[in-house]
Amino acid sequence: MKERLLSLMGFSVHRDSLKTEIISGLTTFITMVYILALMPKMFSPLEMQGFPIGSLFTATAIAAAVGTLFMAFIAKKPFGLAPGLTLNAFFVETVCVSLGYPWQFALTAVLVEGLLFIVLCFSNLRQIIFEMVPTSLKYAFAAGIGFFIAMIGFKNSGILAEGTIFNHMETLVTAPSLLFLFGLLVISAFVIMRVKGGLLWGILIVTLIGLPCGVTVLPDAYFSLPQSPTPLMCQFSYEYLLTPDFWVCVMTMLFFDVFDSLGTVVGLMACTGVIRKDGRIPHMQRIMFSDALATVSGACLGCSTVTTYVESATGVAEGGRTGLSAFVVSLCFIISLFLAPLFLAIPVAATAPVMVIAGFYLFGVVRHIKLSDPSQSVPAFLTILLMPVTGSISDGIVAGLFTYIALSFIRGLAGRIRMKRFKNKE
Repeated sequence: MKERLLSLMGFSVHRDSLKTEIISGLTTFITMVYILALMPKMFSPLEMQGFPIGSLFTATAIAAAVGTLFMAFIAKKPFGLAPGLTLNAFFVETVCVSLGYPWQFALTAVLVEGLLFIVLCFSNLRQIIFEMVPTSLKYAFAAGIGFFIAMIGFKNSGILAEGTIFNHMETLVTAPSLLFLFGLLVISAFVIMRVKGGLLWGILIVTLIGLPCGVTVLPDAYFSLPQSPTPLMCQFSYEYLLTPDFWVCVMTMLFFDVFDSLGTVVGLMACTGVIRKDGRIPHMQRIMFSDALATVSGACLGCSTVTTYVESATGVAEGGRTGLSAFVVSLCFIISLFLAPLFLAIPVAATAPVMVIAGFYLFGVVRHIKLSDPSQSVPAFLTILLMPVTGSISDGIVAGLFTYIALSFIRGLAGRIRMKRFKNKE
């Protein structure tokens, strides 16, 4: 019975390690749990519109748990899902604050976008979009996401400013920054010594050392009862379906969701070494379908677009390869409904070093890019560069694709010109 249940998540007792998958899931969850505290803060401007902020924490945890369960049992991959930060900002700041639409309008747009994403998963268009991405760019996605997640780690530590410029030197001697640097050294040492669960051990060590430093603050209570998510559930407004602005919002969300998911998944899969020589990725349809289902279920719960998190790279770096890792993440989100103060007490200084090391693991696939061919290496370089600089995975993907198409056209044109010159000489 146990083996049968594990096999439903792609786990094989002869190939995979139960301990490794559990540690992988715990590591991924700890680096993702910040979203539970961040979501209510991001949606606070909508409180004046009657948005039930108190229910959002519960809705976020359940949406993350349900979405990650889809990934565990349908795709059988070790990726965690939760409401995405980019589309959170678009939902709140652009649709509701700037354009002035009610939050029910934006929530309906998320639902429709998710349904379109499901249709896209089973159409030829999904395969066309995936196959038009050359193999070199797929590896560039992974390397770019590596820099992107490492940049997030440095920003969270306080060492790096909002741009790509270091803050003043005094920020290097603050307690959180010094603890971050210490954690980076400790986790790097664990990686060198190949300590099993090194990333998770690093988080725990830095968290404990942070107690006397005043960085880790213990909560007054470790147990809390979640508020009901009912006020947010299925709050859709279908009267906007025929308005032009509604469909502009839907298509914008769909674009970001598809390309963010594509880039993240391809990057994570490249890190696991499963990309075939022809550039194909096994079970890609199931992965994208899980992501799309998560968006629809998240909308029904009252959340913005649910997507695959780049923080899953930390679990992949720990050796997670099956849906069991995702199942552990899902289980932790359910537990967090009651133990939220305990999980939220883990300081950013403890999780930020793990994100930097995970970025290092992802960047390793750059060796598969053919650097001697500028028509492949230049688009790959721009993709890798622009993801962390712009703070957007989608921007890096689009820049790389357009550059690749342009350089391929120029290369083909130059080849035809050389061929004509050769014939003329004859």
